[in-house]
Amino acid sequence: MARRLFLALTFLAWLLFASASFAMPLAPAANVVSVHPGVVEAPVDVAAGMPVYGYRVIATYPHDPDAFTQGLVYYQGDFYEGTGLHGRSSLRKVDLETGRALQFRALPDQYFGEGVTLFNDRLYQLTWQSHVGFIYDRASFDFLTSFQYPTEGWGLTQNGRELIMSDGTPTLHFLDPETLQELRQVSVRDDKGPVWRLNELEYIDGEVFANVWQTDRIARIDPETGRVTAWIDLSGLLPPADRTGADVLNGIAWDASGGRLFVTGKLWPKLFQIELTPPAYHLYLGRITF
Repeated sequence: MARRLFLALTFLAWLLFASASFAMPLAPAANVVSVHPGVVEAPVDVAAGMPVYGYRVIATYPHDPDAFTQGLVYYQGDFYEGTGLHGRSSLRKVDLETGRALQFRALPDQYFGEGVTLFNDRLYQLTWQSHVGFIYDRASFDFLTSFQYPTEGWGLTQNGRELIMSDGTPTLHFLDPETLQELRQVSVRDDKGPVWRLNELEYIDGEVFANVWQTDRIARIDPETGRVTAWIDLSGLLPPADRTGADVLNGIAWDASGGRLFVTGKLWPKLFQIELTPPAYHLYLGRITF
């Protein structure tokens, strides 16, 4: 009897070791690894085909709840923010600590403001469906000139050499900041195919971060290939108590010297400094039967 019990326990220990050894998340899709038919079922949860980062809130700041945020840039302690909606679109310089507009320039009512970026002390601002963008002097907000583009205008950032523009499709457009002529394009794809509704953009350490409109997700994109290298899931960032009247997540700003990442949304009463948390992979062992 003792020998049979010893053998049974030894066999059980071997099964547990085998299931842990062979059921590692090697494939990008969830699957069932069977060590022995009818003996061990070990569903492996790999979450998705690519990493998904979470977040940790480091600090919370006030944000104008009437600002329909379309573009956000951090520069020397303040934000440059572009807002949308017909009759309410603007370009503004915003104090980080108070959320108060330090400078303000309204767009003519016929324009729906979109993404903004800062390059060589000039502010560039897109409009949605008017096929025209505007360039201003950063310090004075004086209008300098306008430029044309054939697509819709959504998000805008720059990589130190080129302006990078989104138009709601999977395409990113790279423009010469002096001539505003298009230099190249990349098509953005993840492991499931083309990624649509790319909106507000920010260039961070060699990657393009892109809000995906009507979601709580940000895509991290290789600007040379268009490949999505990871996702950021910001679900639950704005507390339910602050949701009344708020619209979707939109607005990414990067403080390169301080290594700080800021995010907000359209008509959000708060702006957040966040820290990304690394992806987590989970292994679930199923039942053992004899």
